[in-house]
Amino acid sequence: MANILIVDDEQDILETLPEVLQKWGHNTFIAENGLEGLRVFTDHPIDFVITDIKMPEMDGMELLERVMDIDKNCMVIFLTGYPSLDSAINAMRTGAFDYLVKPVNMDELKLRIVRGLERKEYIKSMPVLRRFNWLLLVMIPIWLILGIILAKLLR
Repeated sequence: MANILIVDDEQDILETLPEVLQKWGHNTFIAENGLEGLRVFTDHPIDFVITDIKMPEMDGMELLERVMDIDKNCMVIFLTGYPSLDSAINAMRTGAFDYLVKPVNMDELKLRIVRGLERKEYIKSMPVLRRFNWLLLVMIPIWLILGIILAKLLR
């Protein structure tokens, strides 16, 4: 289960998408534009943002930049009715997890959310794995020295 923020200026999206995501077991928050979405993002622990690109007050690209400034591990998917190669490339370079074209296939969206949450968990576990690797690197010489001492004592 994840906390998912949906940011879109289309009322249809704000009415239907939260219902679908809740049926999949997620908590949802909605916002009608990027500025409102940023407020919700800073007030609640959000795991995933699904946002439109073109919106009034603050567009999706600026929202993405602000979200990445706050939490680089947050997954962001763009849903857009105005796809372009430039906007897709720019979104991915800025830190978006994915980019889908409206009308969105719900099965595809569900798969992308699952993959995004898996990636988020993987990213979260990386510091623990790095510390474990360092511990192993430090312990190997100690065990070698102890082995040498033990071998000399047993002669």
